[in-house]
Amino acid sequence: MAEEITESPNHPPPETPPTPPSEPEFDSKTMRRTKPGLKRLFLTFTVLVSFLLGFPFLFKSVEIYRSPLPFQDIDSLSNDVVSNPFLFPCHFQAILVPFDPKSSSIDLNLDELELSIRSKITKLASKGIASQCGACTNNFTLSLTLDDGDCTQSSSKFYKCGAIRAVDLDFGDDESVDEALESAGLDSGGKVYSVVVVVNGDGVEGVKVVVGKYRHAWIVGRDWGVEEVAERLAEIFVRVFVNGGREEGLIHGEFMPVGADGKIVLSFNLLNADPSDWTYDWDFQKIDETLLAPMIDALGPIANISVESQVLYHTPKFSVSSWDEKLGGYIFSTKDLPFFVNSNEWHLDTSIAAGGRSKILQFVVYVPSAKECPLLLQLPNGEISKTNAFISPMWGGVMVWNPQSCSRDSDSELLVRHIMSPEDLQKIFEVFVGQFRQLFGLKSGSLHVGAMGTYSLLASEKGFTEWELDVLSRQHTCFNIHSSATTLGSLSKLVQSLPRMIIMDEIGKQVKFSLEAAKLARVNASLGFYDASAVSSRQARSLAEDAFFHPSIMSVSYYSFEHCFAVYSPFFLPVSMHVLLAALREWRRYKQEKAKYLLWKAKEKVAS
Repeated sequence: MAEEITESPNHPPPETPPTPPSEPEFDSKTMRRTKPGLKRLFLTFTVLVSFLLGFPFLFKSVEIYRSPLPFQDIDSLSNDVVSNPFLFPCHFQAILVPFDPKSSSIDLNLDELELSIRSKITKLASKGIASQCGACTNNFTLSLTLDDGDCTQSSSKFYKCGAIRAVDLDFGDDESVDEALESAGLDSGGKVYSVVVVVNGDGVEGVKVVVGKYRHAWIVGRDWGVEEVAERLAEIFVRVFVNGGREEGLIHGEFMPVGADGKIVLSFNLLNADPSDWTYDWDFQKIDETLLAPMIDALGPIANISVESQVLYHTPKFSVSSWDEKLGGYIFSTKDLPFFVNSNEWHLDTSIAAGGRSKILQFVVYVPSAKECPLLLQLPNGEISKTNAFISPMWGGVMVWNPQSCSRDSDSELLVRHIMSPEDLQKIFEVFVGQFRQLFGLKSGSLHVGAMGTYSLLASEKGFTEWELDVLSRQHTCFNIHSSATTLGSLSKLVQSLPRMIIMDEIGKQVKFSLEAAKLARVNASLGFYDASAVSSRQARSLAEDAFFHPSIMSVSYYSFEHCFAVYSPFFLPVSMHVLLAALREWRRYKQEKAKYLLWKAKEKVAS
């Protein structure tokens, strides 16, 4: 049975539940309900950071090692060479003695004579004579001594009064006078250039001037005035002792036959033009020991000299000679000299020791064939050369040696090997020594023609006299220091212009030692130690050249940074661009998604 339930009209209606707030409008394109995650952004930036951290390792892998160089010291050396030229000290002294103090006297005022000599030395220097680098006319001392019994001296520190007795000297024998003056101790152990003036010399007509093989000269003659004595003394001091007997000035260093490493290789070659006519050989070792060894020792401070020899066959000359009935021989003139050396047949450059920057000087003894014997060199004046030899600057010298009998040996069935006699070898190598002197810019003869007359120059057994070695040492020191300063300056500019050039520690040491040697050379030069300054300057130049031409400098690794970027950018630039763009794109995406989330949160807050 169903029961109907009715409501009373007075009963209130039931309460309706409150309607929930309306949800804000959601746009999926501009809003998002969840907070964007950082995982993608973290991974992307992790890749970017790891890629950026790899760049230092890349730069380290392509780093160029550069030893620090003393650029300031190099610039200081270059400036000193230009602004402060070498001032080699020279000490001059003149000693005036009467031939016989008992019967003659000298009427000269020393003060007046000293002023006149100084004035004339300055005048010669102002003309450009001995005023170049390596001279000492701007830094010299002068002392005079009148040893006539009373011994009047003008600030003399070297001569001991009474050491010279002119009456005991035989002025007809120059060698004995030279040795007597050397034993008198004119320089007292120092490098002093002395001129002994003997007045009223017995047995001498006119004026006789002789320059010895040490550091002194002597003038023998009759009475003369102050001006004439001063003129002769100044000429000997400047033109001979300072200038080396050259009228046109000092030897140009760039033409001196010394290699950049301070070495010279003397290559002596005996050439048999046609061995079917005759063959000649020589005892070179004996000549090396007796004649060449003293000369090499004397030139030791200037250059490190080594010697080699060889005998070649089938070496015809390149030029053509013609028979001259009047002169009785085959003639080749000075016009033929450029074509005399046959470089195709004369294989002279065979030295292994002459590698690098050493200077090779070739000295050739050419033995002509029978069909051109005797072969004679005709000078431009039409005369036949006494030495039958000629030189080629910076190359060496050639001497044509004709056998005593030009009859060929080919008539016999067996050829005979001839050995040159010691006398012939002595003459040949005396010519070579003269050529070697000429290559150094010195005279090969025994006379010097000056403004005041002709002077006799005594020859030394060593090939170079003491005062000539001083000239070469001063000049060579000056040139070496200039050369080392120029080389180091060029290296400094090159290194600074190429920041990626390899500079090994060895180069840094060579530059350092070169600067120290150059400084030592300047100190020794200022103290008058010519030999020591020459050795130090040679080391400075050699080390500078070694540093500049070091093999590591020639490496291809010293390209510029721009070139390095161009090499590596095709490999790393595409990858780096993709990684960077991906990071930027992800960062922008993250900012956009976060902005959507913040917009949704803002609307949700307003709606609530």
